[in-house]
Amino acid sequence: MGVALALSACGNDDEASDDSGGGGGGSAAEGKVGVILPDTESSVRWETADRPALEAAFKKAGVDAVIQNAEGDAGKMTQIADTMIGDGVTVLAIVNLDSESGAAIQEKAKTAGVATIDYDRLTLGGSAEYYVSFDNTVVGELQGQGLADCLGDKAANIVYLNGSPTDNNATLFAEGAHSVLDEMTNFKVVGEQAVPDWDNEQAATIFQQLYTAADGKVDGVLAANDGLGGAAIGILEGNGLAGKVPVTGQDATVEGLQNVLAGTQCMTVYKSATQEANALAETAIALVNGDEAETTGTTVDSSDDSEVPSILLEPQSITKENVGDVIADGGQKMEDVCSGEYAAMCTEAGIS
Repeated sequence: MGVALALSACGNDDEASDDSGGGGGGSAAEGKVGVILPDTESSVRWETADRPALEAAFKKAGVDAVIQNAEGDAGKMTQIADTMIGDGVTVLAIVNLDSESGAAIQEKAKTAGVATIDYDRLTLGGSAEYYVSFDNTVVGELQGQGLADCLGDKAANIVYLNGSPTDNNATLFAEGAHSVLDEMTNFKVVGEQAVPDWDNEQAATIFQQLYTAADGKVDGVLAANDGLGGAAIGILEGNGLAGKVPVTGQDATVEGLQNVLAGTQCMTVYKSATQEANALAETAIALVNGDEAETTGTTVDSSDDSEVPSILLEPQSITKENVGDVIADGGQKMEDVCSGEYAAMCTEAGIS
């Protein structure tokens, strides 16, 4: 798919840092890349997976890079972007918190002559040169099919616990899941709601309300990621139904994988942070060098029907049978997933 990082490393250990640009003296590319991650609440992946993968990718390429986190604050993301632009980044990649603030950041960058990349989430109405992500419609399709496989052919009531309404990815996840499940006449949607800012505490409250409104007659939960899935599992557990009502997820987090092993979550979706980080690094390097990045196609910006050149990667469905694939790929460490009570479950699943 043209995303392997091909440039040789020649930088020093400081070239990708948490809060400031690195040395850059030996950079293979003349330029500086800024990356702004969204938060630490919507998913643990941003700090535990994406940051280290990005740091490694830019270090390997010998590229001067700075990576910061907006901590869920759009105002803070704007301030970080302003500082990065003022400090001379030549490429700015963001995971927007919402399309409006993201588009405003990209417009500022464009005015300053800074190229921009949408990382993981498309900024509707934005001006990014490229969009680097996984195929998010396919993510939803995998979730929908995963839930269908766990429910089988029986009649079942389904609740959708969707991601943040300000995240275009959440819209794509839901569309993908609906495209699969809506075709199956044995399934009935008895509740559906988006969770603001992917907040897990709000997710628990929302799911409790949906569960109550359905008089407890919920047979399956289409949860958009592992955090939301975990919130639903907590409510189900309180009603003696954990493990009896299939729940989906996404991100293959440690908790999500443990829930899959325990049988309280029927599946998750793995998206290799290393693969996505390498794709971003390669795209940023192309822009730094004034070249065109190799793409896999385009993505339609639904706000104006424009087409954004894109690098879209393929996600993987994970069930109890292939949890080991995530560990083997480096997505999680065995000692983290298989700790404590989960050690025996890992052994049973053939993970050793």
